[in-house]
Amino acid sequence: MNYTFNWSVLWTGQSGEWLLSGLLMTLKLSVVAWLLAVALGILSGALRTVAFRPLRVLATFYVEFFRNVPLLVWMFFWYFAVPPALPDRPREWLNEHSLEFWAAVVALGVYSGARFSEVLRSGIQAIPKTQMEASIASGLTVFQAYRYVILPIALRLIIPPATSESLNLLKNSSLALTISVAELTFQTRQIETYTAKAIEALTAGTLIYLVLCVSLASLMSWIERRTAIPGLITSGGRRRR
Repeated sequence: MNYTFNWSVLWTGQSGEWLLSGLLMTLKLSVVAWLLAVALGILSGALRTVAFRPLRVLATFYVEFFRNVPLLVWMFFWYFAVPPALPDRPREWLNEHSLEFWAAVVALGVYSGARFSEVLRSGIQAIPKTQMEASIASGLTVFQAYRYVILPIALRLIIPPATSESLNLLKNSSLALTISVAELTFQTRQIETYTAKAIEALTAGTLIYLVLCVSLASLMSWIERRTAIPGLITSGGRRRR
């Protein structure tokens, strides 16, 4: 293969600006979608463990409906199918305020939220039933028991699997390029197109994703250690015996 490497293309011309812009967009998209996913995951995950059957059915429907359809399909659905069905004002607002960004946020959020829901449900079910019984016996309502006792413990238990889902969300944000969101992968492809240096451009994108994911995993590991409950949870989310 007769290929001449030229790494300077990554910081000459507009390439550096494109990479920085793509990085910032990836972070913005991932953070907003993560907040939506966590909110949906906590709500639906908790509802899947309550005694009231209609709420369990509703939460189960949400999880099965959104997690069993490919994320790419959801990207296209929220970008191409939903806006035409909206009233004029919301549609005009979206068109003026980055429709593609919000479509990607919703797609990532609802899809990842369904996966977070399963993680939280597993965490709640890992808590001894005596915790709920003791909470009710002490005078708390079911809602208060979940808020002050069950969820705080479950959220600590699920940090390792939640880290994996958070990393998946960050990496899945690259699919937003399919609906023209100028995130990191989009900008990497743009550099490749303008410079004809695919190896350099893709290597830069790969390294940036690697740094982001390792940094996120390290942050979550630190949070796990800081929030571990002495006598209940050890590092790695395991119970002490």
